[in-house]
Amino acid sequence: MSKLRITEIFHSLQGESLTVGLPTVFVRLTGCPLRCTYCDTDYAFGGGEWMTYDDILAEIEQYNCQHVCMTGGEPLAQKRAYEFYEMLCEKGYKVSTETGGAHDISVLDKRVMVVMDLKTPDSGEMSRNLYKNIDLLKPTDQVKFVICSRKDYDWCKMTIDKYNLTERCEVLFSPSYGQVEYADLAEWILKDKLRVRMQVQLHKVIWGEKQGV
Repeated sequence: MSKLRITEIFHSLQGESLTVGLPTVFVRLTGCPLRCTYCDTDYAFGGGEWMTYDDILAEIEQYNCQHVCMTGGEPLAQKRAYEFYEMLCEKGYKVSTETGGAHDISVLDKRVMVVMDLKTPDSGEMSRNLYKNIDLLKPTDQVKFVICSRKDYDWCKMTIDKYNLTERCEVLFSPSYGQVEYADLAEWILKDKLRVRMQVQLHKVIWGEKQGV
């Protein structure tokens, strides 16, 4: 029976994206090929537990929750994950995924809402961006930039213009926790009249930097 390596499954409020604030079951897959400077889930790089699809579904079902978010690590690094996304969609869940943008999203079920990072210069992983994914984005998807500095912000503006991102889908600007002040990023966005949505990590505002929230 097919299995996935899982770091944790937990029930919380979605802290980011267009479903922010909604009760969500998070399935955190183990493993990630990237090493972003701001990573807050490095505990998911290794370890984890191999679980069958049925066992994962049973964990999800106990929460009686409509929304499921597949995250990591990097969930698309496990090739078997693609069929599990489809299984969740077939069962009627509203499924989203958080991906670092270095893996092909074309194999994902079209019912999945994709929240795709484009890595900024200060992430240390900008060279891993798979820009061909941009043409695959649906209007219901989102591109997220985690911004660590003014240099990152200026690069994001240039990238939005280059790929016409705000015409494709929602664009999210997220200040790197502890590196960019919320007020500073808000002022930059307002001054430049950008058509983006600023977001903060709601789960950290509520619970701080803790695992399983």
